[in-house]
Amino acid sequence: MTRFGVHTALENCSMTELQNVWRHAEALGFDWVSIWDHLLPAVSPLEAGSLDSVVCHSALALSTHRVRVGSLVYSVGFRHPAILARAAATVDHLSGGRMELGLGAGWFQDEYDAFGFVFEAPAVRLRRLSEAVEVVRLLWNNEIVDFEGEFYNLRGARCGVKPLQEKPRIWVGASGERIGLRVVAAVNDGWNCSSVTPEELARKHAIVMDAAENPEAIVTSVNVEFCLTDGDEEKTQREGRRESRGALVGPLNQITDNVGRYVDAGADLVVLRMVAPFRLSNLERFMMHVAPWFSA
Repeated sequence: MTRFGVHTALENCSMTELQNVWRHAEALGFDWVSIWDHLLPAVSPLEAGSLDSVVCHSALALSTHRVRVGSLVYSVGFRHPAILARAAATVDHLSGGRMELGLGAGWFQDEYDAFGFVFEAPAVRLRRLSEAVEVVRLLWNNEIVDFEGEFYNLRGARCGVKPLQEKPRIWVGASGERIGLRVVAAVNDGWNCSSVTPEELARKHAIVMDAAENPEAIVTSVNVEFCLTDGDEEKTQREGRRESRGALVGPLNQITDNVGRYVDAGADLVVLRMVAPFRLSNLERFMMHVAPWFSA
């Protein structure tokens, strides 16, 4: 059975508005709610402001009771994985064992430059990502960690508290076919692919499955922009340009068809990305008219 989630941007909105979206998504029956990770607004004007991701992840855990509470994805280029391991374990306790940790290599150079972080070459960032996953797993699975790597060094490090879950899933956010998907296959856990068409997802999914040691263990999520146009032909044509970049755009029947294409391409979890102003009625209509087609 396909699962559905809601992914919220943390910019140009208040904490109250976010909590309202999270609680509404849970009440509607979504399986997953997640936040993104940026130091600057990624799609809104800079003056719109943005909220901190780790704090919002904690708030998400405390604002809901049933849904999986995720991050898609924390950037290891400006978040140390040992600190994230501790924070994520705490979120797991706050949520009663519902935490999902996503890690990525980062893509938004403006925020790196603004805060004084080096925006490394893609191959370097992906090596850093692979090592970050190793660091998190070591801290979750061991009482004391000594580690010497290319990017991170630990001496007598402790996680503080272990996650409540026996083996929390780590989602790798990557889509590059030359290196990124090899990291996904090597981690062999969760994979989040963002802003791709169904055809692109199918091709990338095949690459991951062929390279993974245990492909049956990999859970695939696709994170796509969601825009319901209500049959407005002019709006559908205008917004439809985003569909070519990987988005669910159009009237309900078209969105249903495209969700099916993502599922056929390998998606186990379809996550609807939302940016303020949040249109909660669109979530209601999705769960009423689209989700039931994929419940069997």
